Amino acid sequence: MYRASKHPVVHLELHTPDLARAREALARLCGWEPEHIEAAGGSYEAIDLGGLDGGIVECATCRPLWLPYVEVPDIREATERARALGAKVMLEPREGPAGWRSTVAVPAGGEIAFWQPKR
Repeated sequence: MYRASKHPVVHLELHTPDLARAREALARLCGWEPEHIEAAGGSYEAIDLGGLDGGIVECATCRPLWLPYVEVPDIREATERARALGAKVMLEPREGPAGWRSTVAVPAGGEIAFWQPKR
């Protein structure tokens, strides 16, 4: 029987078309106090989720969605494996200041971001 290796969720982001409204709702509902960070791509709100880093991103999404970031040892291999298993690659592997990320949409499983940190 095949057993995939387990990779930890290392970051959780809320993608929303209304950052201010999401920030207010989550602060009132969960007591989270987001910290505003100016990012190259626009506004970002960093949040501490109690041992897990997270954030709120304002973007052109049709509905708010939570995107878990799963750490993988090889971003390209993980992305290609997802594609081979029927996932749609939403964002090809892309390098950032701290590592590489990609995003896939898994049929009947939602969206997942893969993350490979720079070491």
